[in-house]
Amino acid sequence: MANPIAFVSTSPLSDALVILGAAGIVIPLFARFRITPVIGFILVGILIGPFALGGLSGAYPWLSWVTISDPARLAPFAEFGIVLLLFSIGLELSFARLWAMRRDVFGLGAKELVASALLIAVVLVTLGNSLATALALGLALALSSTALVLRIAKPDTPVGRSALGMLLFEDIALVPIIFLLGALGRGESAQDMGDLLRTLVLGTLVLVVLLGGGRYLLPRLFEQAARTKSPELFLAISLLVVILASLATGAVGLSPIVGALTAGLLIAETEYHSEVAAMIEPFKGLALGVFLITIGMGLDLSFVWDRLGEILIAASLVLGAKALVTGVMLRLSGARAGTATEAGILLASPSETTLIVLGAAQAGNLILPDAAQFWQIVTALGLTVTPILAILGRWAARRVDSAADPLADQPLAPRHAIVVGCGRVGRLVAEMLTEHGQPYVAIDVDPELVQSARKAGISACFADAARANALERLGLDEATAVIFTMDDPVGVQRLVRRLRAAHPSLPLIARARDASHAAALYRAGASHAVPETLESSLQLSEAVLVDLGVAMGPVIASIHEKRDQMRAQIMEEGELDEKPQLRSATLRERQS
Repeated sequence: MANPIAFVSTSPLSDALVILGAAGIVIPLFARFRITPVIGFILVGILIGPFALGGLSGAYPWLSWVTISDPARLAPFAEFGIVLLLFSIGLELSFARLWAMRRDVFGLGAKELVASALLIAVVLVTLGNSLATALALGLALALSSTALVLRIAKPDTPVGRSALGMLLFEDIALVPIIFLLGALGRGESAQDMGDLLRTLVLGTLVLVVLLGGGRYLLPRLFEQAARTKSPELFLAISLLVVILASLATGAVGLSPIVGALTAGLLIAETEYHSEVAAMIEPFKGLALGVFLITIGMGLDLSFVWDRLGEILIAASLVLGAKALVTGVMLRLSGARAGTATEAGILLASPSETTLIVLGAAQAGNLILPDAAQFWQIVTALGLTVTPILAILGRWAARRVDSAADPLADQPLAPRHAIVVGCGRVGRLVAEMLTEHGQPYVAIDVDPELVQSARKAGISACFADAARANALERLGLDEATAVIFTMDDPVGVQRLVRRLRAAHPSLPLIARARDASHAAALYRAGASHAVPETLESSLQLSEAVLVDLGVAMGPVIASIHEKRDQMRAQIMEEGELDEKPQLRSATLRERQS
């Protein structure tokens, strides 16, 4: 009888167990600390991969249940994650929007890719590499990660919009780059221009068929699925469409992600795009997690340690060159200085497709196997630090925007309130202050929100309230009050505590998420903390009960009782001497 403990699992089920377990740990743990799970998935990949615990599964068979020793088994799932990401990007776009972006895609995107590749290639040539090898490495390393960048900076943000056009061009240019390297190759795998032309012709025909057939068939197909009211059928058709489109473009030599993007664009033109996007989202997140795990699994820690100095220097040069070129290109195209800075730093890391291009360069004998492994490690390291680059980019953007929009240029009244946050809540507060003739200045760390607020007639300027002396430069010593309206519970609590220690008598009014957060703000020193969810919940309850036929008197009495319970909770948790006044009684309550 076989010893069950000695049984080594190599089945897909054990891989699924590891992946789902990693997702169940990484996502909630990193969300709790407000850190992107990208880092967590990569770290998990390093830990369970063949160069760490996975390499010990031969000596300790039980480790096979919690590790993955063969990363190749996950490759199809990782590719599926990238396909779903491009599909979801297509869903957020439309043909009209894509046409409006044509200058960014084929103008700015082409300039950024060529300039980055040439700069890296020139540096490599000066270090003794041949021109063909330097060009191959330059094109590979000039690519940026669509999967990570658009995961961190959403396409509807200023940085995401700036990056989207360049990333789309890089995805489209992947096939010509691979054929170019094949033509430059010095081995049996070298390809001629005939192969490239045949692929482009067949690819064009496939895209024409997809566009023509999709516009006619997809609305009718999804309409029939919607009639059945079966979410399973709706999801199956959505996945079928994206997989068929990806297989079609892959079969003729184009990248599958081109087909996935096309499928997304087609469905975006239908009335079912929002439902499809909601259904695909969980699958996309999990599949992308698999991709990130495979990135971590590819990091050979012993190789990294042996050549740590060279790897760090190479990675720094690549990141610096790409950040410089991308930032300059965006600035020349008219982007704000802060946006160009943040996007340049975020796009500095190499891409998952860099690994594909490196493989093509190695197959064409343009780079040696040892060199290919070295640059694969550099690429994996660059992908790993992408979330750190995002944090660094945001910090640098704030410094740049702060220098470009000095607080001294903002005319201030001698006695004024300071509204921290130019979102919807901050704007409403500013409008009410204006209506009642109370001077104020509103600030925000998002330059787009500041610009939008100014267009709406709000007295706003760029400033980061968390930075030392930022509020002091706005006349904090003579301020009538400071109103915190941003949705950042930890940041607001920290600011309230700091200001209360320095200004004991200054009124501090803060927006709270709920009663517990309000109590924490009172403990930190807030004069008033207003839970945003409390009144909306009570008003919703009132509307429901009245519509259900409950008499108005008992409804108002129960709402008043519930509000009093919340006041008591805040008083107890906030260690207050008396109950806070959450809301003045309405006219209807006074009349009752």
